Amino acid sequence: MCGILGSVDIPFSEDILDLIAHRGPDDFGIERFQIGEHDVHFGHRRLSIVDLSPAGHQPMVSPCGNYVLIFNGEIYNHQELRRRLPQDFEFNGHSDSETLLNYLIYFGQQSIADLNGIFAFAFANKVKNQMILARDSFGVKPLYYSYNQSGIVFSSEIRPIQALLNEHELDGQALVSLLRLRYNAAPRTLLKNVKKVPSGHVITWNFSDSKITHESHFYASQLPETIKGSKRELVNAYGDILEASVKRQLLSDVEVGVLLSGGIDSALIAALAKKHYKGKLKAFTIGFEGEFEEDEIADAKETAELLGLEHHVEKISFHDFLGLIKECSRIVEEPLATTSMIPMYYLAKLTSAHVKVVLTGQGADEPLGGYSRYRSEIIREHLPSPIRSVLKPTFQLLGTKNDQLIRGAKTMEIANEMERFLSVYEIFDKEEIQALLGKEDNLSKELIGHFYTTLDCKSRNHPAEKMMALDTRLNLSDDLLNYTDKITMNFALECRVPMLDLELVRFMESLPLERKVNYREGKLIHKAFAEKFLPRKIINRKKKGFQSPTNRWFREEMETLKKLLLDPSSAFSKVFNLSSVTKILQDHASGYNKEKQIFLLLSIYYWFDSNDTN
Repeated sequence: MCGILGSVDIPFSEDILDLIAHRGPDDFGIERFQIGEHDVHFGHRRLSIVDLSPAGHQPMVSPCGNYVLIFNGEIYNHQELRRRLPQDFEFNGHSDSETLLNYLIYFGQQSIADLNGIFAFAFANKVKNQMILARDSFGVKPLYYSYNQSGIVFSSEIRPIQALLNEHELDGQALVSLLRLRYNAAPRTLLKNVKKVPSGHVITWNFSDSKITHESHFYASQLPETIKGSKRELVNAYGDILEASVKRQLLSDVEVGVLLSGGIDSALIAALAKKHYKGKLKAFTIGFEGEFEEDEIADAKETAELLGLEHHVEKISFHDFLGLIKECSRIVEEPLATTSMIPMYYLAKLTSAHVKVVLTGQGADEPLGGYSRYRSEIIREHLPSPIRSVLKPTFQLLGTKNDQLIRGAKTMEIANEMERFLSVYEIFDKEEIQALLGKEDNLSKELIGHFYTTLDCKSRNHPAEKMMALDTRLNLSDDLLNYTDKITMNFALECRVPMLDLELVRFMESLPLERKVNYREGKLIHKAFAEKFLPRKIINRKKKGFQSPTNRWFREEMETLKKLLLDPSSAFSKVFNLSSVTKILQDHASGYNKEKQIFLLLSIYYWFDSNDTN
């Protein structure tokens, strides 16, 4: 894991590269060269994981000098890829970076689809006067870019781009979409002229003497055909592929650990890692001081003892909660509504003191139907239309303050598939966004629709499958994986995601829906395989998620929140209708759960506070 920074016709020095020094404290380099008439700078900050020798140094230049690579991530099948190359290719070391450089030279851009790993890279081809930017199939690693008449800048993080191009202009439509989706879907960010490479995409930049042109295309696979097989056959096949994934992702020349919650996903990953790891496997868990029913320390401790793991635990208190939200917002760079970034901050800090690489169970819920929204789609198809239409008014009449229940009932009556998906995803609905910003959402449908079309979701029989495919490439990439990467790399910690192994996801998406989810529960095949390693009490534990006690804290500190979010002199107040913000705070204080909405507003507030937007 590393940090990359590059530019065309816009020089940068070591001090700009140092803005991402936290991503790679072990080594750095800057390479300056020309493509045609254009001056190109490639910079790299290295976190040494595979091949700790100078042979893994980047930027990496081919012996002929015509090809240059900067690469962030891990290619787990790189040894297999290396064997496909002719024997006359010379290698100085055993790094996956060197494999990737030579593989791209020999097989060309189309070979990116062969890479099984997590990556963001830039590859310069002086022979073709061309440069490509590529991001892995599920967007585990971030990659941002910006271009204008002066040139191009791209980076693992936004800060260097802003420093070089002084980009601060707010994208108003992206802000509206953020309120609805709770994250900015690629390629948009809150900065009008800063974009994200979408997951599974490659951008090709062509250089001529007079101009630079570019095009983006989806290189990854579309959704596979549904396979057949008995339950036993499919469970065994799933287990073999999952175990191979974990074994691949233990590839490292430094110590590896595992993030351990109380749930089945991290427990199963830990069990498989323990089976194949040489040495004492360390596990890490975060909990909270005081009473908090979602605390997972006791459950994780039970799992660690069962598996024989070296368990490291830390309980945290929120003595400076607002300061922590502000710091997480700074690190993540993009506002999010996901409160789990708070415990992730402490978990990454704890873990980085012991290991440089860690496995996580993240990524199982989306392709295997772990969330209630997928089960709701299955339930919906069995409900007569008259019943769907009365669910929301019935709940409102009963006086429920369960915001999630009300929103879920509302989606049941929406017939249009894309509109229903958007309703399921939304944090704020159209009316609330209109009240907060005075604008309509004209962007979210387009952003979701891109992947809906690209993946050929229409060919899938069930809406739940389509939603799962979209979430695997959008919700994961631009929300959960985004904050996980930024926060772990802030502590120079490489976080790997075995559940998003390319071969494994292809298999999961080829399974019949009934092997993944039904109206009662999800991750059916996952749980069936887990029985070979874990007792049923761990497999059947109630899903807690990776939560923090923000709901309670927001109620206890309501006056502090009001002083902050309702400050008429803030940059936030110049964009948001404060009377509508007041209503959200009041609703939360009266018993409605507006935790995510308030967290997102706080995250946006701090974003405005650190960006001189116009």
